[in-house]
Amino acid sequence: MTLKPGLAASTIALMLAAPLAAQEADNAVIEGEGETAEAIIVTGKGLDPALSTGIYATTILERETIIAAPSGRIEDVLRNVAGFQQFRRSDSRSANPSAQGVTLRALGGNATSRALVLLDGVPIADPFFGYIPLSAIAPETLGTIRVTRGGGAGPFGAGALAGTIELESAVPGSTGGFLASAAINDRAETEASGMVTARLGRGFATASGRWDRGQGFFTTPADQRVPATARAAFDSWSTALRAVAPLTDSVELQARVGAFRDTRTLRFVGADSFSEGQEASIRLVGRGAWKFDALAYVQARDFGNVVISATRFTPTLDQRRTPSTGIGGKFELRPPLAEGHDIRIGMDYRRADGELQEEAINAVTGRITQRRRAGGVTSNLGLFLEDDWQIGPLIINGGLRADRTGISDGFFKAVDASGVPVSNLIAPDRSDWTVNWRAGALFYATRRLELRAAAYTGIRLPTLNELYRPFVVFPVTTQANADLVNERLQGFEIGFDWQPVNALVVSVTAFDNEVKDAIANVTITPTLRRRANLPAIEARGIEASVAAKLGTISLDGSLAWTDAEVAAPGTALDGNRPAQTPKFAGTLTLGWRPAEGWQVAATLRHVAAQFEDDLESDVLPAVTTLDAFIAAPLWGKLSLIARAENLTDEAIVTRNQGGSIDLGVPRTFWFGLRYGF
Repeated sequence: MTLKPGLAASTIALMLAAPLAAQEADNAVIEGEGETAEAIIVTGKGLDPALSTGIYATTILERETIIAAPSGRIEDVLRNVAGFQQFRRSDSRSANPSAQGVTLRALGGNATSRALVLLDGVPIADPFFGYIPLSAIAPETLGTIRVTRGGGAGPFGAGALAGTIELESAVPGSTGGFLASAAINDRAETEASGMVTARLGRGFATASGRWDRGQGFFTTPADQRVPATARAAFDSWSTALRAVAPLTDSVELQARVGAFRDTRTLRFVGADSFSEGQEASIRLVGRGAWKFDALAYVQARDFGNVVISATRFTPTLDQRRTPSTGIGGKFELRPPLAEGHDIRIGMDYRRADGELQEEAINAVTGRITQRRRAGGVTSNLGLFLEDDWQIGPLIINGGLRADRTGISDGFFKAVDASGVPVSNLIAPDRSDWTVNWRAGALFYATRRLELRAAAYTGIRLPTLNELYRPFVVFPVTTQANADLVNERLQGFEIGFDWQPVNALVVSVTAFDNEVKDAIANVTITPTLRRRANLPAIEARGIEASVAAKLGTISLDGSLAWTDAEVAAPGTALDGNRPAQTPKFAGTLTLGWRPAEGWQVAATLRHVAAQFEDDLESDVLPAVTTLDAFIAAPLWGKLSLIARAENLTDEAIVTRNQGGSIDLGVPRTFWFGLRYGF
């Protein structure tokens, strides 16, 4: 289910019908055995959303939706949001991890994320590649997801070119003391997860873990398989420990550590990849008269990948390791300086460094022909000031952000098998200041109708991957480009949120966004592409969502129609639709809760045709899928779960390069048990 905040309390009652979601409260309570547990004064959350949240196109996914995804994967949850898009249609079991970029509003073009993704306030994109480690995000550990479309100007706003996706951990009041689930599908693949919450003085601690494994399905169509064709096998685990404790009556400390590892096989025997990471963060949240949010984090990531020849089916490249480190933090202050004003002042910092380590291999002899190293450092220091001013039924928002971006220590080196240099690029260091802004207004026209309008700008730094790492998706080689400059966004939107009756909420937004110097994989020859800054990608369209509830029946829908094109006068790309961006995508979910503990839902999803490449030579056909979810109570907190992915067994084409095709998930049935949800 989706919710547009800011409407009357009846809207909230409509959307939070599930007991689990309704139990969530600012003052979390941990369940006791045989007695009422003492109330905890901490929340485990950040500061409350600003008044201006409702000005920008925002969707909130509540816990009952998050834990009911037919695939059990976070990307399946996010596909309920109008305008959300992954670079490819593959899920996080069958895609190359480095292709898991996410964006909004058809502002894609390559696999790097153009949307800022935060987990409890911490950016989680890979420091080297910019992809999102989707398999490391366990939906059952989340309480809410807030998706805001449009350029961001607040904390870490330099990464929010297309918008911001805020993942917030579940609090004890919404999960109970113990959660567990286990499921198996018709291919004998398994998933298991658990979460334990315990009291920590007047605070709490939560330990969680998840393990998914399976033989996978054939991504290669039957008529293109060879003896070396392999299933998309996967084996991934993640674990985290989070603790929250009060320091004073108004200040709480939040700390989190986590780790994950994910291994996959793609298309051919031996085409194995891995991604792994460790991370830690600490956060102080003050809710007194002078509210503040102080955060620091560190991330260590690694990635490896073996490329197999599609003709000889032997290794041609061993990308052994890509270690990278991300560090950063922010400080946000909300001083009570003027009545009717919600002022936010702060700064944030991010730094990413990493190094590619790979060997090119002769497919015939199996000998190493080149050893390559590439890497560098990117950094961003941001200063921001934002104010929400409420004047009766009108809220006005204005924000400024100044960013000092830097790219340094960039290099690409290659030597042959005997150590003789083949290539030696040393990129010059560079830095710059950029000022961005956003402004908007929200008008409560009636008790049931809100009108809003906004305009904004934004930037995104190129990643180390885009700057320095070439890669191969046979038969196409894509070159890096050390001269890439920052992408710059400018856009505006208008919309309304309407609740004609208590049981119905409608939200519509029209937008016009333009990304100048958009980074894309530009075709040079049929087998060669190069990363380059396009003059612009222009995207204009309409996003809409509807939520209705009639007794035990609910209906939730979203759609996004986008007219996106490349503006590159004088080139073959001018007027083309950006690669991997559909013109239309829509989702409709029909839910039924016949009795306490029961949940039945079916989701119909359609994605229009899209092009594999920038020259529009290869098409990914339109696809319509049907998914289902059933939860049936057995005894106490124990429930039986049945899920179905792609019930009609549609052929979901996820890659098409000259007729060489990859497919997405086929019809899949899951059965399992869960306790405490």
